Amino acid sequence: MRVEYDVPLAPLTTLRLGGPARRMVTAEAEPEILAGLRAADAVAAPLLVLGGGSNLVVPDAGFDGTVLRIATRGVSAQVDSCSGATVTVAAGEPWDDLVERAVAESWAGVEALAGIPGLTGATPIQNVGAYGQDVSQTVARVRTYDRATARVRTFAAADCAFTYRHSRFKGSPRWVVLDVTFQLRVGALGEPVRYAELARRLGVPLGARAPLADVRAAVLELRRGKGMVLDPADHDTWSAGSFFTNPVLPAEQAATLPPETPRWPEPDGRVKVSAAWLIERAGFGRGYGEGPVRLSTKHTLAVTNRGGARTADLLALAREVRDGVRRRFGVELVNEPVLLDGLEL
Repeated sequence: MRVEYDVPLAPLTTLRLGGPARRMVTAEAEPEILAGLRAADAVAAPLLVLGGGSNLVVPDAGFDGTVLRIATRGVSAQVDSCSGATVTVAAGEPWDDLVERAVAESWAGVEALAGIPGLTGATPIQNVGAYGQDVSQTVARVRTYDRATARVRTFAAADCAFTYRHSRFKGSPRWVVLDVTFQLRVGALGEPVRYAELARRLGVPLGARAPLADVRAAVLELRRGKGMVLDPADHDTWSAGSFFTNPVLPAEQAATLPPETPRWPEPDGRVKVSAAWLIERAGFGRGYGEGPVRLSTKHTLAVTNRGGARTADLLALAREVRDGVRRRFGVELVNEPVLLDGLEL
């Protein structure tokens, strides 16, 4: 394990915001993760488990405790013509590297999740999804360390309580993901395209299949157009991705919104509506804001650091947007990134 002190956290997040960690432990092997967790829990020390930093907002004052940085790597696969590819991935493996390999190996099921920053271990926590796919569709099991019992525990997909951008692991420090196993179909074509914008880009009908490489390339192109593929030279990508989730509303509440509101019926009778549409119609267009924090010039869901910003600036703009949508439509937007202790909207 590598132990360092007073380590700046801003460069380790995609927002590039926040102060230093008092102490940082970098774990490159599973025994090091377990040792770091057990040492912190033995003395009840403040602990932050850090992955890729793509979904995290750090206070300007930093973190007065230990940051355990997950840096484990490794992908193992068992492939046969009947069951497909069973792929187990270490928590510290970069997610888009896995998607790129899956496409190259003809493993179908995650091709529409290309370009998403962060590490594989984070994907089941918030049930990462985009362009009609989410990881709950392919996760077979999630292997974790249970800090409450000090034991390793494996959850089958059915026990992960996956819902829209949520799981049993989100919002709780109890479980730390060690590795994730995916069950992927083997074939040259991707899963049926379920997202209209992606279908149009590919030139196929909704529900049709397209070659894996074509799907990945189209998704990357769409994401770049929205500032959602990391680029150090592009301040529109200095963000935590979509800052707000799409609201999932009771059907009665959704019916009070303007008829042109983009909406998608959910299996439980509720209705998911577009947060970006609500934000724009509430008066917050692309590039909204003044100073070092503004909405992305490419996508209103991203709150971006234009350089020299503070976390306080970011939260102030996020509050302004949230409150404006509430006043205009009566809908409460919920932040998607994790706000460290002491931060709130």
